[in-house]
Amino acid sequence: MDTFPGKLAIQQRVLPTYRVPFFDALAQQCTGGLELFAGQPRVSEAIDTADQLKTGKLIHAQNIHLLGRMFYFCLQPGFTSWLNNSNPDALIIEANPRYLSTPAAIRWMREHHRPVIGWGLGAPPLKGLDVVLREKFRQTFLSQLDAVIAYSQNGAEEYAACGVPVSRIYVAQNSAAFKPTGDPPERPLAWIGKPRLLFIGRLQARKRLDLLFEACAALPLELQPDLTVVGDGPDRAGIESSAGVHYPATVFAGAKTGKELEPYFHWADLFVLPGTGGLAVQQALAYALPVVVGEGDGTQSQLVRPENGWQVAPGSLEELISTLKTALADPARLRRMGRESFRIARDEVNIEKMVEAFIRAANVVVNK
Repeated sequence: MDTFPGKLAIQQRVLPTYRVPFFDALAQQCTGGLELFAGQPRVSEAIDTADQLKTGKLIHAQNIHLLGRMFYFCLQPGFTSWLNNSNPDALIIEANPRYLSTPAAIRWMREHHRPVIGWGLGAPPLKGLDVVLREKFRQTFLSQLDAVIAYSQNGAEEYAACGVPVSRIYVAQNSAAFKPTGDPPERPLAWIGKPRLLFIGRLQARKRLDLLFEACAALPLELQPDLTVVGDGPDRAGIESSAGVHYPATVFAGAKTGKELEPYFHWADLFVLPGTGGLAVQQALAYALPVVVGEGDGTQSQLVRPENGWQVAPGSLEELISTLKTALADPARLRRMGRESFRIARDEVNIEKMVEAFIRAANVVVNK
């Protein structure tokens, strides 16, 4: 794997625990070291954050959260002071114009003739009465960057539609698991007891767990699964209440991270994410699990294919029920699909591939 022959600085609003392995792996490829500037989320967000890196260096920022939802902004005082002390060769920032300290940081890098790379999900179409103004604001922000790293090909296409030259766009498939080694886990070719469904993620309404509970209850009795939900979040109480109404047998395991997740991945037969988001999808692939996901932010499109899973229309209970019936009716096929999931995680989408994309982007912009 190539290295970055310099010091890399990265800004994040927060440092979720699941990102630590990636940033430490990236730091190992930076000969001059890596520093990460990140603060704390709002308490209501219920994000499990880390307080240190093993290889890189975490600089604790103070996040000042302003307003909320579509009017949310974040201020990170001390951003430019940190850059002055760190003196990096390149800076990677979250490609989010709502972070009010970022423009000054970009100016600092420009004054020192050093590049800035944005990293983000993409630039989906905006809505609202002020859409023209907001689009102009976003385009102006993106035009200041030397390159953009997108979570997915879908995100890359959205950045291109906003005017970012294709030559400046890189894709680093969003990953939370390293390349699996050895052989994929072996699972029986027929059900022993009930099939086992697993959800892992933040407990938020947009994850549409209510649909999953209703879908499980609507399955034929012989296909109704054992369902385990792993995670915590701001909507946990409401989600547990929904499970009590529709599928009372649901087990809530609470928040788990790192190696705590391994027994759940080994236990499961099928991973289901009925709503948006979900880095755990890529982790599920590494454990040879077939997956069912709701069509969300575009990051799933290159992870979930007909060979290893299903994408269902967002909000469609009928389609979710039909898909679960199809999936659970043929355990032998699920095992074949799980082996394809394992291959994708091993060969195409993993932390190592993600690090390679970041290093490639950093080397190109520094050497321009």
